[in-house]
Amino acid sequence: MEALLKTIEILGIFAFAITGIIEARRKQMDIIGTYSVAMITAFGGGTLRDVLINHYPLFWIQNYKYPIMILALAVISIFILRKSNSFSKPVLLILGLLDALGLGLFSAVGTSYALNAGVFWFNSVLIGVVTGVFGGVMRDVICNEVPVFFKQSQLYATCSFIGSLVFVILANYFPVDPFVPLAACIATAFALRVISIKYNVQLKF
Repeated sequence: MEALLKTIEILGIFAFAITGIIEARRKQMDIIGTYSVAMITAFGGGTLRDVLINHYPLFWIQNYKYPIMILALAVISIFILRKSNSFSKPVLLILGLLDALGLGLFSAVGTSYALNAGVFWFNSVLIGVVTGVFGGVMRDVICNEVPVFFKQSQLYATCSFIGSLVFVILANYFPVDPFVPLAACIATAFALRVISIKYNVQLKF
């Protein structure tokens, strides 16, 4: 189970780091800015999660290869992504899909770690949401954008919340393999986010 969580965590870091890199290059940042935004996007939610559940050392300090991996991605991006205020539709599509994937991956990991730490189920759902959205919020703030989390737009935190809730229900009330709640959470959050973007689904209140 621990190995599975690490694998999902790495995938989430990879997905969110790339979204941070793309956004930083779109804002015409240099390598330092690009690396910083990628780090904050990839580690922001997980760091807050670890602080909330009193898990030390922080996950990215404990796993020293993570910052090195992101540095390599940032350096590679110099040769792939030019500094530009606008990117082609395929790049923006990839950005949206990776952000949705990262949302699902980190929501699942955050909820799982919280439950394993003995956190009450509803608070575990909230920690899953924090893990899933906080990195993206910090990315948008640094890049001078109003975070999706704070404005009336396509569903974002709601997708994470529902995915995390699905995880808790399956993990607590159904005798299933531990992989099932993780996969269901990721798939639910990802699918809802993609659907909300495609069909412009919004909360009307």
